[in-house]
Amino acid sequence: MKNNCKTASEALQCLKNGNKSYLTSSNAVGNTSPEKRLETVEKGQHPFAVIVSCADSRVIPESIFYAGIGDLFVIRGAGNVIDNTQLGSVEYAVDHLGCKLVLVLGHTGCGAVGAAMHENSGHVKCITDEIKRAIGNECDEVKASILNVKHSVTKIKENIHADGLVVIGALYHTDSGKVDFEI
Repeated sequence: MKNNCKTASEALQCLKNGNKSYLTSSNAVGNTSPEKRLETVEKGQHPFAVIVSCADSRVIPESIFYAGIGDLFVIRGAGNVIDNTQLGSVEYAVDHLGCKLVLVLGHTGCGAVGAAMHENSGHVKCITDEIKRAIGNECDEVKASILNVKHSVTKIKENIHADGLVVIGALYHTDSGKVDFEI
């Protein structure tokens, strides 16, 4: 799908074009053909972008950006929180796969962000505590989601360094399917 997406700027334009196709399509699927699958087995994967996304079942980066097999390196976790595992995954995609664009994709109606606005216990607390550090006392969930994305972008920028690497945030609107880039 995206062989011409070599630079961060080209990769961002491919994501924007893919989201535009997603908004007007009744069946948003990139190339998932057997031929494409075999090509990635034989020649390896060459994703044009890294997407750090929430694990929310309504947020499907491959569909949102009209991408297929081998196009995106997707890292998902509740609240698109960045910890050492996610940083290591981003670093792998940048250093070993040559990705030049990292997009942190937050979304409206994020349950993890909503949960961070309340007291939590158990293992989910490690997620909500990190989000709470990002959002402070913000009470508006959309603004909080944007603050959380910006926090993750900053953590990646502080820890992953490569020539030509661009790290940006975006917000996916679960109701319309539209992505606001570079928030």
